[in-house]
Amino acid sequence: MKQAKFTNSVKLRALCEGAIMIALAQVLSYVKLYELPQGGSISPGLIPIFLYCVRWGFGPSMLVSTAYAVLQLLLDGAYAWAWQSIVGDYLVAFALLGLGGLCWKLPGGIYLGAVVGTLGRFLGNYVTGATVWAEYMPEEFFGMTMTTPWIYSALYNGFYAVCNLLLACIVFFLLQQTALRKYLAPAI
Repeated sequence: MKQAKFTNSVKLRALCEGAIMIALAQVLSYVKLYELPQGGSISPGLIPIFLYCVRWGFGPSMLVSTAYAVLQLLLDGAYAWAWQSIVGDYLVAFALLGLGGLCWKLPGGIYLGAVVGTLGRFLGNYVTGATVWAEYMPEEFFGMTMTTPWIYSALYNGFYAVCNLLLACIVFFLLQQTALRKYLAPAI
């Protein structure tokens, strides 16, 4: 695979696009289609981050997703009650969205990147949910009796992770049917 050349003008373009995508993601994260009681929601907020990941690759994607993680913590961190939750649910989980940048030059990269980024975020939320939030596990969830926080965390975090992934993939599919499809490919 040919290595992309990051000239100063390309770096500036990546930086500007990253700032725009972070701002757009933050605004869209307030459009909550559904919100769970202890945090986590279904919203279009991750779509701009995944778009950036597929356009610029792993390094820039990790930087942008980490900046987005900090913004999510500062502006939407109502559910971070302990330092472990601050680190796991926000800084680590949202930063792992940048793993989607690993798929930037692959066929179907926008979909693969969304899956990989979602899995990264899910793992961060899953571990935090099973350890930090275990004491808040209800006796019953989705009509099932909960016996272990690991299963509860998988169901709780997996629910909104899968819903957000499906929402992103639907939007990407619709974008591919328009002239905007060129923005679903690598920028360089």
